[in-house]
Amino acid sequence: MAHRAEPPDGGWGWMVVLSAFFQSALVFGVLRSFGVFFVELVAAFEEQAARVSWIASIGIAVQQFGSPVGSALSTKYGPRPVVMAGGILAASGMLLASLATTLTHLYLSIGLLSGSGWALTFTPTLACLSRYFSRRRSLATGLALTGVGLSSFAFAPLFQWLVSLYAWRGALLLVSALSLHLVACGALLRPLSLMEDPVVGGPGAQLTSLLHHGPFLRYTVALTLINTGYFIPYIHLIAHLQDLDWDPLSAAFLVSVVAISDLVGRVASGWLGDAVPGPVARLLMLWTTLTGVSLALLPVAHTPTALMALAVAYGFTSGALTPVAFSVLPELVGTGRIYCGLGLVQMVESIGGLLGAPLSGYLRDVTGNYTASFVVAGSFLLAGSGILMTLPHFCSLASTSKPQDRIREAVETKVSLSKEEPEED
Repeated sequence: MAHRAEPPDGGWGWMVVLSAFFQSALVFGVLRSFGVFFVELVAAFEEQAARVSWIASIGIAVQQFGSPVGSALSTKYGPRPVVMAGGILAASGMLLASLATTLTHLYLSIGLLSGSGWALTFTPTLACLSRYFSRRRSLATGLALTGVGLSSFAFAPLFQWLVSLYAWRGALLLVSALSLHLVACGALLRPLSLMEDPVVGGPGAQLTSLLHHGPFLRYTVALTLINTGYFIPYIHLIAHLQDLDWDPLSAAFLVSVVAISDLVGRVASGWLGDAVPGPVARLLMLWTTLTGVSLALLPVAHTPTALMALAVAYGFTSGALTPVAFSVLPELVGTGRIYCGLGLVQMVESIGGLLGAPLSGYLRDVTGNYTASFVVAGSFLLAGSGILMTLPHFCSLASTSKPQDRIREAVETKVSLSKEEPEED
């Protein structure tokens, strides 16, 4: 256990960034590339696509709703054993899935078991990263999350190649071996003890304080609204382009453009979040607003040039808001409560992620096109941006003190006062 008064802003923290990079790739890269197995499983089990779709949906839901469990365990035992245990669970789920004979087996193996493993890895790793950085927190988070974009490019063709060689069962067995590297990622997470840790208390005390923390609750509502509209283009953009008579190859290319822009946006935003003075919440509000506007304008564009421009704009801004979204939270609640705070945010914002796609599909069924779907999705992001403007760090450049600074001052004051107390006769 390393003991420090404040985040080191480097040192072993860069190894934590490396761990978070591979961990985000091994969790969300696998999830984003699961469509390769989707087609194979529909054919193998002769089931409807909707029933097979529940495999990934259950996994995502368990990962997000189980985040507070991973956060609470990390607060008590540290992130290293929790993430390593999560890696074993994720790999075990994929291993058992390769032996499945019914969809129920896949629901339990990939959905429940691997999903539980993912819940114990993602949130504790990002929370640990936030404790190692202060001035460079946005850049470190941006670099860590580029693992999602890079793995999305690599895993889809890799998994397709594995399926063609070993069929879906053999491919899942190899994905299980790949997921076992999450254990190594967890081993890199060296616990860090900060001065404010004894002040914030245990998981129960932190939960109680966060539920009475107005800015934290408003921030959670804002991210839930953002999450409702954020993923709509990844789900329905290709269908929208096909409605405009685009061929599937060109539509897939445009989605790749979005992914590349997303990757660039994450790194650029991470650098700007640390370089630009003032609260990070202002950058988050800016990127959220621009993402909402680009989403709302998508149905208006019909020419390839206009669609390409909006795809680049959406990809860059949606990628840019991700690292600063995670950087705002430590400024609101302090690094001492980051495990519990991030777990609660992940759990609540998952509601938006689960409701966004069905709502978008419903609007498509009612109206016959995706115009209302994209406009409503953009409106959700703009509403979230409005709530971000109410955060206390948003309105003042002069107020640069952070919660951890105030806690540190309180601790130092308490210690100094105790030293000045006269001894009893």
